[in-house]
Amino acid sequence: MIDLKGIISISGQPGLFKIVAQSKNGIIVEGLSDKKRVNVYASTKVSTLSDISMFTTGDDKPIAEIMKAIYDKTNGGEAIDAKSADDKAIAAYFAEVLPDYDKERVYVSNMRKLFSWYNGLQATGNLKLVEETAAETKEEVKETKVAKEKAPAKKTAARDNTKAKTSAGVKKTAGVRKTGSA
Repeated sequence: MIDLKGIISISGQPGLFKIVAQSKNGIIVEGLSDKKRVNVYASTKVSTLSDISMFTTGDDKPIAEIMKAIYDKTNGGEAIDAKSADDKAIAAYFAEVLPDYDKERVYVSNMRKLFSWYNGLQATGNLKLVEETAAETKEEVKETKVAKEKAPAKKTAARDNTKAKTSAGVKKTAGVRKTGSA
């Protein structure tokens, strides 16, 4: 499967975005193609690509699996151009990628959107397989374990963490003063 974690589509905005941080009023995203950062407010309609699926004659198929099929068909190259190809060519290409799609509920516009997303991810270098990223994280975990084993153990001074009880039986915390205003 293709790793689509943190990649979103914003309603009314062209292209795909990567989540960078969370802000006070929403999230901060970075455009994959132009690298511009934008604040997206909480009221804006946002769709994460990892949550999107397409209708098939059986169970719904996640878009990551469909993109993996496109990746395998094109050997990691670019898919059909969604803007210049006609509807019949788009439908035929999609039928090669996902032969059991529901022909009544999956429209050509959905196919065009999928191919444009795939080509956008491929052009920006964000088209990564999950197995590759899982192997990289395993290596990072091994490296951190080795670094921790080699690092000398730190000595910590013993501290008295007992708290004094008041006459009413309520625990007191040292250094905290209550002012009475909320």
